[in-house]
Amino acid sequence: MIPYGRQNISGDDIAAVIDVLHSEWLTQGPGIASFEQALAAACKAKHAIAVSNATGALHIACLALGVGQGDVVWTSPNTFVASANCARYCGADVDFVDIDPQTLNICVKQLADKLEHARTAGRLPKVVIPVHFSGRSCDMEAIAALGKKYGFRIIEDASHAVGAEHLGMPVGACQFSDIAIFSFHPVKIITTGEGGMLMTNDTALAKRLGRLRTHGIAQSAEELLSPLVGPWEYQQVELGFNYRMTNLQAALGLSQLKRLPEFIARRRQLARQYHELLADLPIVRPLPSDESAWHLYAIRVPADRRLEVFTKLREAQVWVQVHYMPVHTQAYYRNLGFGPGDFPEAEDYFSKAFSLPLYYGLTDEEQLSVVALLRSYLA
Repeated sequence: MIPYGRQNISGDDIAAVIDVLHSEWLTQGPGIASFEQALAAACKAKHAIAVSNATGALHIACLALGVGQGDVVWTSPNTFVASANCARYCGADVDFVDIDPQTLNICVKQLADKLEHARTAGRLPKVVIPVHFSGRSCDMEAIAALGKKYGFRIIEDASHAVGAEHLGMPVGACQFSDIAIFSFHPVKIITTGEGGMLMTNDTALAKRLGRLRTHGIAQSAEELLSPLVGPWEYQQVELGFNYRMTNLQAALGLSQLKRLPEFIARRRQLARQYHELLADLPIVRPLPSDESAWHLYAIRVPADRRLEVFTKLREAQVWVQVHYMPVHTQAYYRNLGFGPGDFPEAEDYFSKAFSLPLYYGLTDEEQLSVVALLRSYLA
């Protein structure tokens, strides 16, 4: 079977995890700080805060920016549900901004128009969460300019985009945002099994994020509400969560991070090859990019052929996948008042899309076989 995504685990990765298993530090330990520092350096950000998964990262990012009851958070409908659910966890309302049909990211023009209407209605978002779909950065400079004009904070959902660049800087540098989020799920660019990371240049935010991931327990003396009377004491100063990454996960992540340039180079090579190999087929290819991390290679076929071609590829053991069913069409969000037709560009993309296999270990021969099958089914 050829999956759409797959982790690549080396002997060094295995050795790094075994070293932790032989150590005293299985859960919390020094490897977590080492992983955080290494990723912060790679992304040119001041702070990195490791967590158990990217969903938890999104949740505490919203909390750290003060999202709560009565607030509204905007995001893209073309994403996994976690990008919207994080605001609901905080008691906030959610709304969406339709996508640009070329980039498949939030459309800046639609965002600007919607913000102007929201200002008139007195219902501006507290936070906007742009999603870097497939590893391609949103137009963050334009979104940041709108953030200054309309007063909202920005969380980059860069779950697909570790290793990507934008305007000559690594995604995760938080050049144009308050916080950026990475995911280390096994199908992502690098993996810790499960895991996530928050990047920020704001020291106060970093301290609060570190506290929220650890039950709300004070991490330093200046966070204490009263002095501790003995070395056995700890002080919970707010309601937090157990969103901690383990030392085992961090060891794997740190080892994988050393190969990030290699992973990205191969993904970009495969994307370029797909672009050339598919040029004569009746499909819409993703825009070429030398900055994307290429987590996904999502094509569009005629809507009336999608199910047929998708099914035939899976029957041939090419495990294509659809990314994503628009969030606003999910049953939970329909119950909140959203429905089909609300965000037509995202819905049109979804009706035609599926993702072809793209991962570091995919061979040229396997890629050619995928293309040959697709060609035969679309003939």
